[in-house]
Amino acid sequence: MDNKVCLVTGAAQGIGLATAERLIETGAQVMLTDINAQAGEAQAARLGGRAAFLQQDVTDVARWDAVLDAIHARWGGLDVTVNNAGIVQMGDIETCTPKDWARTIEINLTAVMTGTQKSVERMKGCGGGSIINLASIEGLIGESFALAYNAAKGGVRMFSKSAAIHCARAGYGIRINCVCPGFIETPMVGNAIGGLGAEMAQQFHQALMARVPMGRLGLPREIANAILFLASDESSFMTGSDLVVDGGHTAC
Repeated sequence: MDNKVCLVTGAAQGIGLATAERLIETGAQVMLTDINAQAGEAQAARLGGRAAFLQQDVTDVARWDAVLDAIHARWGGLDVTVNNAGIVQMGDIETCTPKDWARTIEINLTAVMTGTQKSVERMKGCGGGSIINLASIEGLIGESFALAYNAAKGGVRMFSKSAAIHCARAGYGIRINCVCPGFIETPMVGNAIGGLGAEMAQQFHQALMARVPMGRLGLPREIANAILFLASDESSFMTGSDLVVDGGHTAC
């Protein structure tokens, strides 16, 4: 990853932050973006000279152009985009509101399309690149309480395959893949489980541990390592793929 230029969205915490850390450790230049400017700026400062930060609402199409222009001005190009920013809002088919549905789809799916589309524009004709979109095992299996999240993450997987086929057949040298994490120790997962209420959260956690053969939640760095692989030339024959990292959850 020496001197490769990377963009990681939702990078102020969790998987995004761990990904930025791993990319920098392996020699990359990384632009962290997040809607939380205070946390993002603090993390970029901690990570040193190979890191920079810009505030970004990934649903703002115009902001994508501004961020990518800033990356080009600073480092001269773009080699890797990690579309990581996302939210979880709980709700089943009876309780999911139109507002919650729309917001989840907008952030978790539509913004991933925008980020991929804008990155393809910058990468084609410039030597190609790698785009990694964060899907989830919730795009592979159903959870009754995560209706909109299931739909969005399933959409990310199929959208990414379509875009990957297009770029490969066009000869752009751009690879597009998904990482599908299981349940990971992140603030997003913790807040989602905590929002169930104390008793239900405890029951859910116990049931979850029984479903995961490895008997634990994953660590953000374990997902970051998978993203690093897809970002690097070590995965040069992979495009349109789903890389599942879930402790065996979906093998059961």
